[in-house]
Amino acid sequence: MPKTIYTKEYRNVIEKLKNARSETGFKQEEVAKKLSKPQSYVSKSESGERRLDITELKKFADIYKKQINYFIK
Repeated sequence: MPKTIYTKEYRNVIEKLKNARSETGFKQEEVAKKLSKPQSYVSKSESGERRLDITELKKFADIYKKQINYFIK
């Protein structure tokens, strides 16, 4: 069984995560500051190197002014 971080569904989530940031015009550094995290946290989240849990995804959704279901549909 493949690791869930590499599933098509999860790749879709991180693709939407990148698109949402792009739509807002934020740089990774700006998002990281809003999350009180280093820029590498955002980079690793967007590349799939770091797996997000639902509460972390909700924080991104709030910053990007998206409903959480935007990322998981």
